[in-house]
Amino acid sequence: MPVSLSNFTARRPTRAEINLHNLQHNFRVMRDLLGAEAAIMPALKANAYGHGAVECARALEEVGAKWFAVALPEEAMALRAAGISKPILTLGGFWAGQESLLVEQQITPVVYRRDLLEQLNRAAKAAGVTVDYHLKVDTGMGRLGVPFAELGDFLDAAKRFTNVRLDGLMTHCAAADETDGVTFTEHQLNDFDAATAMVRQHGFAPRWLHAANSAAAHAYPQARGNLVRLGGVLYGMWRDSTKQDIAPLDWRPVMAVRTEIVLVKTVADSTPLGYGGTFVTKRESRIATIAMGYEDGLRRGLSNRGRVLVRGEYAPIVGRVSMDLTLVDVTDIATATVGDEVVIIGGQGEREIPAEEIAAQLGTISYEVTCGISDRVPRVYMR
Repeated sequence: MPVSLSNFTARRPTRAEINLHNLQHNFRVMRDLLGAEAAIMPALKANAYGHGAVECARALEEVGAKWFAVALPEEAMALRAAGISKPILTLGGFWAGQESLLVEQQITPVVYRRDLLEQLNRAAKAAGVTVDYHLKVDTGMGRLGVPFAELGDFLDAAKRFTNVRLDGLMTHCAAADETDGVTFTEHQLNDFDAATAMVRQHGFAPRWLHAANSAAAHAYPQARGNLVRLGGVLYGMWRDSTKQDIAPLDWRPVMAVRTEIVLVKTVADSTPLGYGGTFVTKRESRIATIAMGYEDGLRRGLSNRGRVLVRGEYAPIVGRVSMDLTLVDVTDIATATVGDEVVIIGGQGEREIPAEEIAAQLGTISYEVTCGISDRVPRVYMR
């Protein structure tokens, strides 16, 4: 008889808990900051930064999200398949051959090349409709976008496409989170203002103007336009992604990652542990094995340097993190035992391990930490 995963009523205890109440709270905090003038476009790319795009979209719809942003048309299609009907913007544009699906599913692409605009126009004409797009201008990020110096020529060419409408104009702030990035950011915003004027001079009338990500929305009121793209702060990550010389708002973490101790053993002094024996005990020690490894997103770079929470106390990771299991030293937590909850990301008692702490240990940012929690770890949604 075929075996279905749904037949398993007991599962490995490793899980990512997604607090949708905190997600909605963070949205309201930003709503209060931005006021009624700006619509909010939550970023749901990369499976909502690892939090689960569909469930987060549904929770954010409830509190007034007007748009959603994704990176890829594939991500937009998944939201449509799940019944998400709000406007969706594909920040990375689209790939040749996807334009007809965008038209069919009413998904708005970002455009930054003339050939993309031509392809989109052709698909819209074949369907007998006019399709909206948002034009991205590169004011200094250097990734996607029509270079500011080439914008006039692009707009002249865009006039000949009759089945597409320039409904939004956008750019992306590259240094809004940096304390020494003020001059650069203000230069970008000045160029965006000039781009807006140029677009209007060429006869276009975009309804939506947006330059602000989370950091810019927090630190630069002049960047907000009438549409704001929010990512990290919605998911409760701000310590490494907003301007640190401006007081944070009441953002609350949305993801917690938890597992359990599966074995506790006492080992002698001078015992090597894990692959390669990279950790050697300096005393008789109690070592716990936990049910999470690098395939789950507990990064191998945390070997011999990261920590977890057990019974409200910090316990260091010892030895190399392996694919499915990790060792932690619970010698100083005398009551630690099999079945105890272990917190990888999140709080326990009075202590906390935020994603930003892990990111700093790994030399990265918190977004990569939450995005790196693998699909093998089930998301448990909590209200």
